[in-house]
Amino acid sequence: MGEHSRIMEPSFEMLPLTGKTIIFDSFPDPSDTWEIIETIGKGTYGKVFKVLNKKNGSKAAVKILDPVHDIDEEIEAEYNILKALSDHPNVVKFYGMYYKKDVKNGDQLWLVLELCNGGSVTDLVKGFLKRGERMNELIIAYILREALMGLQHLHENKTIHRDIKGNNILLTTEGGVKLVDFGHYFIVQQPTVNIMIPFRRWKIFIFHYPPILLMRFI
Repeated sequence: MGEHSRIMEPSFEMLPLTGKTIIFDSFPDPSDTWEIIETIGKGTYGKVFKVLNKKNGSKAAVKILDPVHDIDEEIEAEYNILKALSDHPNVVKFYGMYYKKDVKNGDQLWLVLELCNGGSVTDLVKGFLKRGERMNELIIAYILREALMGLQHLHENKTIHRDIKGNNILLTTEGGVKLVDFGHYFIVQQPTVNIMIPFRRWKIFIFHYPPILLMRFI
């Protein structure tokens, strides 16, 4: 491997996401609890809907992964991290995973999450730009503080998000700031020093990579 394809930095020994952790038959059918209201958007693995809880009238968001056999380790990763760490005010709440059998159209996996109906930070920035306005520094500071508190929660539990960007920081109409999309996370096992980490192992968008490290590849 060439000189510029590795990075020499204090780093961590990390646990790769391998193996199947989702047992579909163990999840309940969503039909008894959730009713689809409207489409919110479309993600990498399927559509996102607003749903109504038939039992208590609350609303949530659901990612419907269809067909279920296309699921990969990133979906499993998101399920595992949400199940373990969504008990923080700056991490999107996880309401459960459901499995819907459909012989005609293919089985579906429902990932039910907190409804963040304030849009993403990216949406917020685009709105200001469209109006020709600048975002107030107090708003910026507030969002950064809340997002960092969510990251601190992850780091205290030896978890690295690895895909922080505007689209993955959602807002609620009550002023909540929530980290979402944990498909690229890593669990830190123990700190080590001077470990050579191949550049290709990191699933980081080039525009979010630290400039000081990018300079090593020029």
